[in-house]
Amino acid sequence: MNGQLPPLPHDLPRSNEELFVRSCAAIPGGVNSSIRAFKAVGGTPYIVERAEGAYVYDVEGRRYVDLVQSYGAVILGHAHPAITAAITAAAAAGTSYGAPTPGELLLAEEIRRRVPSCARVRLMNSGTEATSTAVRLARGFTGRDRIVIFHGNFHGATDALLAAGGSGVATLGLPGTAGVPAGAVAGTLVVPYNQVPVLDEQTAAVFVEPVAANMGVVAPKDGFLQGLRAECDRVGALLVFDEVITGFRLGVGGAQEHYGVRPDLTTFGKVIGGGLPIGAVGGRQDVMETLSPLGPVFHAGTLAGNPLATAAGRAALELLTPDVYPLLAARAARLAAVLTDACAAAGLPATFPVVGTLVGMYFGAGPVPTDFQQAKTTDEAIYRAFFHAMLAAGVALAPGAYEALFVGLGHTDAVLDEIAAAAAGAARAATSSSG
Repeated sequence: MNGQLPPLPHDLPRSNEELFVRSCAAIPGGVNSSIRAFKAVGGTPYIVERAEGAYVYDVEGRRYVDLVQSYGAVILGHAHPAITAAITAAAAAGTSYGAPTPGELLLAEEIRRRVPSCARVRLMNSGTEATSTAVRLARGFTGRDRIVIFHGNFHGATDALLAAGGSGVATLGLPGTAGVPAGAVAGTLVVPYNQVPVLDEQTAAVFVEPVAANMGVVAPKDGFLQGLRAECDRVGALLVFDEVITGFRLGVGGAQEHYGVRPDLTTFGKVIGGGLPIGAVGGRQDVMETLSPLGPVFHAGTLAGNPLATAAGRAALELLTPDVYPLLAARAARLAAVLTDACAAAGLPATFPVVGTLVGMYFGAGPVPTDFQQAKTTDEAIYRAFFHAMLAAGVALAPGAYEALFVGLGHTDAVLDEIAAAAAGAARAATSSSG
């Protein structure tokens, strides 16, 4: 273990069940992000006390191979020495200044170097803040109101983009607009993924996950992203890639490098913070300089460009060299293969699509999904059984059937062997439960 946490209070329960009950008395639903709840799979969440490499450890001392990896934010492995050293050094110099820092400049320059479409980069605190800022920026730059999004794409908890959603919204079956005024989504058009919509001159921007990683990992069809680029150019709309998940996970330059399509704006999060909270918007100079203080589109944040997050992010990106991605892709392919083999041996219909370093899940006899309607036909009851059987065998998946599986540098061949052994039994258990 790299360093030790301060001891927990002596009266704090060492039971997942008891801690969760206590959490429910202080936190709505016992969780601070809805997708961490076990509502979709049933049961009580495991409460993580610490993590290292490919593993997380709960308060009862159980160890799990972690395929959640903070929903993609962790790529080097938990408590990686380079990340913890960077955070420790940064914290010793102060945790927040409310003033510009060299660290935020260096991280912005590193993003620019890796992603040529990002002539300018503005750092902020989360992926949700990044997408909400991108909405405001696109409308402010174009003078138009309409935003186009795709069924099953998830862009964070931004009112204008919650007219429909994947990830937690799909998993929980909640109305996409609950608590959102009708006016907030009046200018939002939701269309099928993998179909190029016909736009008009009222469209400010098209927002898209270049790989739909919140509905089981759905790849873009050939020509889809290129078609969006051409259609946006035709009507003068901005093309916005939400690379909060794919950014620096699919490759050095993210999905836009992988598919050879240049967006006008890109939103980032997760990997660029090294496991700490962060977000960013990058893009064309003329669009980005519409942001205040140069332009009329307001953005500000007390903790934007936080020195701990930028230090951790720079440390992570420094280690994500071009030779890392073939290794991660090979591990993702092997993970999909062992899961496929386990399910096939148990007679459990399932597919595990792979896009670069991302692995998806689909339980059912249908074809690999290409849109949200197909993705929603996954057998959630089978997933619940598989999820709990894997957890009992020491492998933690996300508690929802529409999330990606994330591998990182901590998932060695030995760790993948552990997953393979667990999956064989889990598939048999899931088959038995369905029969």
